[in-house]
Parts: sequence; structure tokens; C-alpha cells
Amino acid sequence: MTITYEWRGEFGNAAVNALHAEGFGDRGADVDWLTRVHRHSLGWVCARREGGLVGFVNVAWDGGVHAFVLDTVVAPRSRRSGIGAGLVAEAGRRARAAGCSWLHVDFEDGLREFYLDACGFRPTSAGLIAL
Repeated sequence: MTITYEWRGEFGNAAVNALHAEGFGDRGADVDWLTRVHRHSLGWVCARREGGLVGFVNVAWDGGVHAFVLDTVVAPRSRRSGIGAGLVAEAGRRARAAGCSWLHVDFEDGLREFYLDACGFRPTSAGLIAL
């Protein structure tokens, strides 16, 4: 089956909320993704299989040369098929086309292999303050 990737693709809040609930195993918060991405993001990528949403990544930015991968999620039934790496690759291409020089990502240790090996990020020193 063919996967299509859409930069700034149309989506409904319910579809992304359901994907996040399934992908992250939470109860499915009622997030207004449309307002969030239109207000704070350079763009986003939707991955679709036969018209259904199977993956999503948000690309926030600083308005300059730094873009940030956030909220990467692939439906569990579609994982380990390259969809996540495809989402991140399209995000990188589009951020570069918008004039960004850097694509950043934070991740939990369990996603290290995905982001470093499958997506090509390199490890860096970084800091974090929990607020």
C-alpha cells in the first residue's frame, strides 16, 4: 500500500487526537491541533494510507533558522514500515526549503535508535528545565 506525505495537509482535530491517543496510549485529550499548528508551526506533515491518517509530525520554528520536530506519531499498526522516518524526512526537506539551517528534536531514550539511526539526527549536548 502506498503512503502519501502531505506538507501542511488538511486534517481534522478528531483524527489527530485519535492518532495521538492510539499512538501514545493516552485517553485522547481534546486538543485543538488546527489552532495550535496554524499559530505556532512552520508546518506539519500528515502521512496517509488509503486516505486515512496513519502518521503526523508537527514542525515548530523560531521564525529564523531553527525548526523543531514535535509530536511525531505513527499508528501502532503501521509502525516499523518507514512511515516515521518518512514524516521526519519530509519535515526536514520542507524546513530546509523555508530557509532553516537546523532541525532539532528531543526524545526519550527508547526512541534513540529511531531518531539517530533511522532519521539521521546526531547526538548533541542539550539542557532542559522542567517547568
